[in-house]
Amino acid sequence: MEKTKTQAIVKVGFLSAIAFILMYLEFQVPLFPGFLKLDFSDVPALIASFAMAPVYGVMVEVVKNIIHTSVTQSGGIGEIANFAVGSIFVYTAGVIYQRNKTRKNALISMTIATLVMAFSASLLNYYVFLPLYQKVMGWPMDAIVNMGRTANKNIVDVKTLISYGIFPFNVLKGIMLSVITLLVYKKISPLLKH
Repeated sequence: MEKTKTQAIVKVGFLSAIAFILMYLEFQVPLFPGFLKLDFSDVPALIASFAMAPVYGVMVEVVKNIIHTSVTQSGGIGEIANFAVGSIFVYTAGVIYQRNKTRKNALISMTIATLVMAFSASLLNYYVFLPLYQKVMGWPMDAIVNMGRTANKNIVDVKTLISYGIFPFNVLKGIMLSVITLLVYKKISPLLKH
């Protein structure tokens, strides 16, 4: 029993370290606001969720974001947002996948998780994260909306920022994370299962 716990901690630590490194390989996607950057740091968490259990995927999200707070410029808000949205994605996908571990169910689980993540990210940004950036970082909401408008002329207020920026960005992110996970999961999962 103790050996199993130790192995799980080591695996989570290893995947968290990879996820933390992947956070640095972020890039901006055209047509989306500059503060929305795509990275693949949720892939190790999704792999943990599939290979071990959904709770381990969430643990990877916790550890990578705690480590990242030491180098953040977002006052920790970006890490809280990254944790919340990433955890929703990997936990949802993991719970569905654990019921029937087939390639088809993996596709179904990641599709559902992508939609759940996009809707959740939209609601969380509208009600929590954008107001937090405004209060904690002192960013006027007009400045945040203007960052969106620079990338996409259809963004004119907070609701269009969510509709044309945050929601489609998270759909794209979910698709990209799913494709990469499908490509690498079968090669990596035996190392995590034994």
